[in-house]
Order: sequence, then C-alpha cells, then structure tokens
Amino acid sequence: MKTIFSWLTISLFGLVLGGCAAVGAGSGGAGEMEIRSGKIEQITQTQMQTNHDSGVGAILGGIGGLGLGSLIGQGTGRDVAMVAGALAGAAGGNYVEKKKYDQPVDAQQIIVRTQSGVLVSVTQPINPTLRKGMNVYVEGAGNEARVVPQS
Repeated sequence: MKTIFSWLTISLFGLVLGGCAAVGAGSGGAGEMEIRSGKIEQITQTQMQTNHDSGVGAILGGIGGLGLGSLIGQGTGRDVAMVAGALAGAAGGNYVEKKKYDQPVDAQQIIVRTQSGVLVSVTQPINPTLRKGMNVYVEGAGNEARVVPQS
C-alpha cells in the first residue's frame, strides 16, 4: 500500500508541476509576434474577468489537507485519509483562491481600424494614454492582443 501511495503522490506532484509549465511564444517563450498599425475609432469602458489561476491555493490547500489527513487513523486508513485530505484541501484551496482573486477588473474595449481597413476589437486593462483618433499598434493576436500607442 505504501508503494501505491508513493506512486500516487509522485503522480499528483508531477501533474501539479506540469500544469505550471509555460509553452509557446504566447507564454513568454521565443517566437514571432504579429504587429499591426492603425487608428483608434472607439474606446468603451467595460470589465473583464482576470485569469488568476496560479495554483498556489490548490497547493497550499493540498498540503494542509495532507497534514490533517495524516492525523487520522493508522495504516491503510491513514493513507486513504491523507489522499482524501490532500484532494479535498486542493479543491478547497483552489476555490478560495478563485473567490478572492478572480474578481472582474475595469477594462476598455478598443476598436482599431488597421491600415488595411479591417476593424480589430481588443479588450484590455485600462491604459489612460490611449484616446480616440490616436495612431496605435495592435500587438499579438487572440487573447494575447494588446493596443499600444505609436511613439
């Protein structure tokens, strides 16, 4: 049973670390970034959901649950209590982290007409230097797109 518990612990630890890995150009790695230029046609104040899934809450909750589970029973029952405590603690810690840090933040939806005539809409945290009619760059694409002033 100790061997199974050891493998389960190692597998869980590997999954947690694997979830923290950054892969690809959009995650800060080397790569190309598409940059388009244009002029701001409209700026609308809005809110956007943050993406604060750092995993710290799940890790701390899992460690706490593991510690509490180790205080229960003996032998196989103790092993089961430790695994159940770690899983329940990880779920609870993740919930608490999301509840506290995943609050909507003020943002702006910016519509840019590129030089090719295409309209591009980007929602991003508020940048007070941006205003209607300003020449800007649209850096990146998809969720990673950002509007920045041309210098």
